[in-house]
Amino acid sequence: MLKQGLELKQQQKLSPLQIQTIKLIELPVQELEQRIRKELEENPVLDEDVPNEKEDDEAPREVSLSEYKEDDAIPSYRLRSDNYNSKDERPQYNTFSVKESFTQSLQEQLGYRNLTEHQYAVASFLIGSLDDDGYLRRSIDSVVDDLSFRANVETDEQEVLDMLKVIQEFDPAGVGARDLRECLLLQIRHCRRTPEVENATKILSNYFNEFTNKHFQKIMARMNISEDELKAAMAKILKLNPSPGGQIDDSYTDQAQQIVPDFLLEYKDGELKLSMPRFSVPELRVNRKYADLLIEAANSSEREKKEAAAFVKKKLDSAKWFVEAIKQRHNTLSSTMQAIVDYQHDYFIDGDETHLKPMVLKDIAEKTGFDISTISRVVNSKYIETHFGIYSLKYFFSEGLENQEGEEVSTRELKKALQECVDTENKRKPLTDDELVEKMTAKGYKVARRTIAKYRDQLGIPKARLRKEL
Repeated sequence: MLKQGLELKQQQKLSPLQIQTIKLIELPVQELEQRIRKELEENPVLDEDVPNEKEDDEAPREVSLSEYKEDDAIPSYRLRSDNYNSKDERPQYNTFSVKESFTQSLQEQLGYRNLTEHQYAVASFLIGSLDDDGYLRRSIDSVVDDLSFRANVETDEQEVLDMLKVIQEFDPAGVGARDLRECLLLQIRHCRRTPEVENATKILSNYFNEFTNKHFQKIMARMNISEDELKAAMAKILKLNPSPGGQIDDSYTDQAQQIVPDFLLEYKDGELKLSMPRFSVPELRVNRKYADLLIEAANSSEREKKEAAAFVKKKLDSAKWFVEAIKQRHNTLSSTMQAIVDYQHDYFIDGDETHLKPMVLKDIAEKTGFDISTISRVVNSKYIETHFGIYSLKYFFSEGLENQEGEEVSTRELKKALQECVDTENKRKPLTDDELVEKMTAKGYKVARRTIAKYRDQLGIPKARLRKEL
């Protein structure tokens, strides 16, 4: 038996302006400028205004964008944004470039080698197979297979190994290694041959497992060397770079080449001053041709002209939403960043991490009245330049734990205290996790052993046994 009934559902539908604003909030400043350029290219109604342009008497009258009403049938005006004075000089802003692409650097070095076209193809494929640290983590067999199936290059293991040796001669030293041991050996062969370098080479070649497990007595006994000789050899090894690929940034996109801070925070005369100097909405106006079309259509009964006017009005609506969304983006970003600065006021005075309070997205959402999702969009991919460095907005957010006085402290402060404990420990007898708990307790931090282990891993600090030194 079928039953019929009515069911009421409440469904929120976002307006075009809300959708536009959400999309723009997510964009960092460089991408915003590209988005504005795109809108100018795609919306034929709009032209970018030229400051100080002389106007003739026949130009459509100038009004603010805010004067435009939805029910205006055929408005005739210039469209101008309200938040930028054309007489003001547009501010300059610092950009921060990253280094040359890792892959590009190796390819450039490859070009100087006297190789056949076939050898070059094999070597070039190998370069593309290296990971971010500069290692070849794949087996030679799999590289041979991939060259055949993916690059249509027939080769064999010996040729791949020969080309790998060529790459291993490139800068930075150690590139193209298949494991850490090979990476360090590739680097130390470039060192001047001294007794400590010879001992270091023997340790890496013959006693690498003993070295990584800190079995120093075994190494001294088997190599018949003194503790001082072992220390000198280890000093050479510890100066080598375990991640040669990390010297050069491989994120070679336009976005990654430059970091352009969205905010500037200055500390002057005892006050923090926040600004968004890069921000500027281009001055937009209705294209003269379309403005004339609107005026003509207003006094015409021709169907084609009415349709053309309707098209222009549609594009006009789009322009209105776009410029209004940019303004809302500016207000949202400005309010959010100001709330972060207010919340972390003591930290922003001097950049001391111990002054960084626990702060989560919800804290800033409550201060601004925005949704947590909006705060998340603001924080993502945005940077601020301060008088003590440039930081991602994500850096200022961290969970918190209570100290022995019941006060909440940030996890970053706890990690800094933990790092200090490890830095000042006796390296001949490093602190165990239980001993680190005692040290942290003495400093006033109430942390469990599992918390110490978690933070130690996050900081890249090995276990006590692996931190042991002579």
